[in-house]
Amino acid sequence: MKIFKHLSITIALCSFFVGLSQNQEVNIRVVPVSNQVNMLVGQGGNIGLLVGKEKVLMIDDQFAPLTQKILTAIKTVSDKPVSYLLNTHWHGDHTGGNANMSQTGVLIFAHENVRKRLENAQLEKKEFLPNSLPNFTFTDQMNFFFEDEEIMFLHFHNGHTDGDAMVYFVHNNVLHTGDLYFQGRYPFIDLNSGGSVNGYIEAARKALMLIDDDTKIIPGHGNFSNKKEYLSFLEMMEYLYTNISQAIASGKTENEIVADESLTEKYDQLGYGSGFINGQKIRQIFYSSLSAK
Repeated sequence: MKIFKHLSITIALCSFFVGLSQNQEVNIRVVPVSNQVNMLVGQGGNIGLLVGKEKVLMIDDQFAPLTQKILTAIKTVSDKPVSYLLNTHWHGDHTGGNANMSQTGVLIFAHENVRKRLENAQLEKKEFLPNSLPNFTFTDQMNFFFEDEEIMFLHFHNGHTDGDAMVYFVHNNVLHTGDLYFQGRYPFIDLNSGGSVNGYIEAARKALMLIDDDTKIIPGHGNFSNKKEYLSFLEMMEYLYTNISQAIASGKTENEIVADESLTEKYDQLGYGSGFINGQKIRQIFYSSLSAK
């Protein structure tokens, strides 16, 4: 089946043009998370904000046409400048505003594979401007000390992509997961960008060990969340893993697995397939990842 052969490119292009065409309709909503942390919801991945006394740190920046609206929304919670931008991965709905933000003097941080993939996109497709690239990269973990807050920038291997990172605000006890968590829905796992089902599940397990019952979670997509909901998400992923890996082991073909609604029916009925990734698509993703040699 070729349903996912070029899915990464399709999503990037569709998201870009939807962002352009619907820019006038997009409103940026500010959701308070803690005394210092806010979540911005617009179009694309959820944005995180850490507001300090002298400056603001931002996580992801959605699409380029939305930058001014995003900056206007930030002004409602702080009149201080955005000084730092952390990219959770390379997809355009999380990095599309990088070039605009860079022009304001913001320093951009990301995993090293984010820069590599943005560079390749620039060379091959001219999708990103040179100043959209991160200024600083890391391999496994980078720690920041932002006024009184300690920030852990943590890489998780081959989950949603090969360059994923979560951001944990230690004293505020807030975790931004990037697209390693789609709240209440099936996730998109970008197999063409180094993502994998095994890596995605392992990332959730490790993240849940880091946090506690009081931790507030900003997911890559979906509503403001918590540990209980994230654990339910992991249970869904493990349930699908068991069902589909057993189906593969029993000799079922790709077409049979993708067509077999019973494999995901439990969570389809709970609404997990109501987003971009429906039951058929998540079965395809799991099959493609788990059967890869």
